Amino acid sequence: MKKVIVLAVLAVAVVSCNKKQEEAKIAEAPKVEYAVFGDSISDAEALTKEEMFAKFKDLKEGDTLNVKFKSEIKEVCQKKGCWMSMDLAEGKETFVKFKDYAFFVPMNAGKQEAIVNGKAFVSVESVEDQKHYAKDGGKSQAAIDSITTPKVTYSFMADGVLISK
Repeated sequence: MKKVIVLAVLAVAVVSCNKKQEEAKIAEAPKVEYAVFGDSISDAEALTKEEMFAKFKDLKEGDTLNVKFKSEIKEVCQKKGCWMSMDLAEGKETFVKFKDYAFFVPMNAGKQEAIVNGKAFVSVESVEDQKHYAKDGGKSQAAIDSITTPKVTYSFMADGVLISK
């Protein structure tokens, strides 16, 4: 009988130690700090870039979707920081503008993690607009001149942005 009690106590001790180690690992996970632009938003419940891409594929021109997602910034407007592009799955990207032109992001924010909150939609971008954005993005004249057809764009109008510090 004493052996059974000793074994039970040991089993409880082992389980307790493992649980405390797991809790310690969770507590040690570093908290990402973000700079806030536009409306104050949280990083909670942000979709991944893969989940966001799946949502974009279901949208038709004229549809909008209120959503928040996290991804890496690919490029930022080099004139003012008034737009940025962000990675999506399968090599695609989304073009992000800021609601009411009310805020800008740092021009050196490329390759940083960001969370955007706002409206996702699909649009057709004219040749003229594509050339304008290419010029703002610092593209060469040859690259600008090579733009000759409208393109379907995964677009996003952000009311709040978090960029990792």
